[in-house]
Amino acid sequence: MNYRTLGDSGVEVSEVGFGAWVVGTDWWGDRTEQQAIEMIEHALDQGITYFDTGDVYGHGNSEKLIGKALADRRDEVTLSTKIGYDFYNHPQAGHGELPKRLDPDWIRTCVERSLERLDTDYVDFLQLHNANVDEVTPDVIETLESLQEEGTVDALGWALGPSIGWLAEGDRAVELDFDAIQTVFNVFEQTPGRHFLDTIAREEAETSVIARVPHSSGLLNEQVTPDTELDAGDHRGFRPDEWYETGWEKVEALRFLERREEQSTSGSRTPPGNNGERTMGQAAIQWLLSHDAVASVTPTFRTTADIDEWAAASETPPLSDEEIERVEDLSRENFGITRDDGMDSLRSSVDGADLVGTGKQNAGL
Repeated sequence: MNYRTLGDSGVEVSEVGFGAWVVGTDWWGDRTEQQAIEMIEHALDQGITYFDTGDVYGHGNSEKLIGKALADRRDEVTLSTKIGYDFYNHPQAGHGELPKRLDPDWIRTCVERSLERLDTDYVDFLQLHNANVDEVTPDVIETLESLQEEGTVDALGWALGPSIGWLAEGDRAVELDFDAIQTVFNVFEQTPGRHFLDTIAREEAETSVIARVPHSSGLLNEQVTPDTELDAGDHRGFRPDEWYETGWEKVEALRFLERREEQSTSGSRTPPGNNGERTMGQAAIQWLLSHDAVASVTPTFRTTADIDEWAAASETPPLSDEEIERVEDLSRENFGITRDDGMDSLRSSVDGADLVGTGKQNAGL
């Protein structure tokens, strides 16, 4: 595993992080508490030190599991959590979005409760969870900076979504010198991630990017194929059919990124990530890591086999300049696909003003 730093905060993260939305909830498969803890411990054993959770995941349950699993290894890890939803006073309705709240008193209350569940007296990285640009007022910034001064928080971030927005929020995070922005970013979904890379470069900012959904909901790791039947509660089922149908064609165009695993003399396969080999799932992570501003990539781990493969991505061969340029050429041409993929809109908190020139429509809020 290799490691990078969030902005200029000095907070170190593993290039591949553990997205703890998969534990404490049933949106990505059912597992017992012991199974969840074993996954977390296994990730740490594979060199993953960045653990990304949020208070709303399982209404605090994800934080509790992370705290319990890492209690004896706190000094080995970088803990991040997110705040901004009021799940304390509102029940969860399926996968629907809960009411948001972001004011100084609420921020402090949420942080205190998160610290209790995480069983720690500080978090390395605190993120605002899907906050609208107009919600991050000077009072909010002052409160966050006070938490830093008090030693409760080391680095600050802004997690963007749902859908794959928002541009106005990410640009504002860079303007405010946040240490990191978290957003959906992968080979197939480069808006708004590439926009933020351009903003960071243009402003000569120190803000990092954390890329989530690096495998585009199962396409780039080939866990969703034409033969896959998604369960009714599977989170990936919220993508339109057109997205997967066009995505399978795009995956075939990227086969040149794979370096096939060879059979040993005994007939057993070499562990992924060794001997210069690279799977499609690992290549998708390495494409993201080819951008200097990307500090960490957080795949959605469902099994320990996922952890083994994707944690090893950090040490697989980086993409060559030729491979990167070939991906860029394909992206510019939309992989030669002209039909609709069902994903032509983004959510915007500024009535779509931030979507001009992106080719995306305003999906509203």
